[in-house]
Amino acid sequence: MLRFKRCQPCKSHFLTSFERTLMTDISSTQTVWFLNGPNANLYGLDANHVYGSDSYLTLKARCEGKAASLGLALNFVQSNWEGQLVDWIQEARGTASGIIINAAGLTYSSVPILDALLSFPGKIVEVHMSNIWRRESFRHHSYVSKAADGVIAGLGGDGYEFAIEAMSRLIQRPV
Repeated sequence: MLRFKRCQPCKSHFLTSFERTLMTDISSTQTVWFLNGPNANLYGLDANHVYGSDSYLTLKARCEGKAASLGLALNFVQSNWEGQLVDWIQEARGTASGIIINAAGLTYSSVPILDALLSFPGKIVEVHMSNIWRRESFRHHSYVSKAADGVIAGLGGDGYEFAIEAMSRLIQRPV
């Protein structure tokens, strides 16, 4: 005589359609890394307000709010160390749909950051608080731009939010 093993009830058999939809939405949330380079942690402290009056923590909160409103998970981080930024770009390869980067002073000199960005398969948006083309001539050349899908500069903290909006559109476009 054949005996069939009976399926043991598990939680997935009892999920409501709402719970299944919620689980699908959570698992399909796209992650964006927002990388900030040297001295971004000092935003808001510059007496000349070249980078605006918002502190780094205020900018982070604004960006997290914008990302959440667009249904994006945001990993907003800052380092004064080039190698840490390279490590984060490499880590994002397996976890992120896009990278937004303000490499700050490393924008104009870092081949390692460029090489790491070129190995990233997702979308890349370069962002700067100030208009780098209205500043010193050494700031007019960006290594990051060689890997970026787009650049936003000179709009202060608003530019950070615009970069998240742009990234959302870029990663939702059909390939």
